[in-house]
Amino acid sequence: MAHWEIIGTLIYKLTDGATPEQLRRAGMGDHYAQHDHALYPHDAAGVPWTAAYIQATGDPIADLHEDLAAEQKARTAYEHLINLTDDAGVIATLSFLREREVVHFQRFGETLMLVREYLASKHIF
Repeated sequence: MAHWEIIGTLIYKLTDGATPEQLRRAGMGDHYAQHDHALYPHDAAGVPWTAAYIQATGDPIADLHEDLAAEQKARTAYEHLINLTDDAGVIATLSFLREREVVHFQRFGETLMLVREYLASKHIF
């Protein structure tokens, strides 16, 4: 399951059955006015997700650095979300996702080293 599916499920479960008034008091009135209880991927400022966020240059070194940065940004976002709640279930879910970002960062780093080694090696065909 992708992290956005997990976050979407978490948000759905946290808001399921919430009244419009409860959503308004929770700072989600604007979201409710436009999307009701529907999940709509956007950042904390309400800016919708777009595929433009996915960077790809065709240069494996540049693209892997972009991937490394994305994993660190996601880890930081999960840490900030953890700081905003005292719900043990939410913290456990976000902690799992944060640790996944750490592992992804490590794997991208290992891949970057392998790509650099490959590009530095002599290629005889």
